[in-house]
Amino acid sequence: MEAAIWTPRRQGNAGELSAIVWLTEAGAWVFKPLFDAPDCDLIADFDDGRLLRVQVKTSTNWERGRFSVAVCTRGGNQSWNRIVKKIDASRCDYLFVHVGDGRRWFIPAAAIGGGVSIRVGGPKYADYEVEPGSPLQSRSGSTE
Repeated sequence: MEAAIWTPRRQGNAGELSAIVWLTEAGAWVFKPLFDAPDCDLIADFDDGRLLRVQVKTSTNWERGRFSVAVCTRGGNQSWNRIVKKIDASRCDYLFVHVGDGRRWFIPAAAIGGGVSIRVGGPKYADYEVEPGSPLQSRSGSTE
């Protein structure tokens, strides 16, 4: 039996599942918006009253000793309409990142800044790294 093709959507779904498992193990009830939400992928409801909007990002893009992760969206899912939407702490509370080797981060949106991408795996976001998950496959179907 052949393995399923590892598409960007499949990689994103794997990232969301990883976030759901991690947030659940951290004690949250996790909710997924019924339809695609522009600013968050998941809602995490903790017993202490925190209700967190979580954006999930994945990457297998290895550059200069770090994983590069796009933290913006360009247009819609189908075509680029020249609108770049950067992550914003007023619309999202946390960024959950899952990268190719399985490493994961839970980063406050306010710590991201205003760029279109971040690089994880170095000292800047080290305080936000959580226990690793399963490695992601590259688009060619091999694991990195």
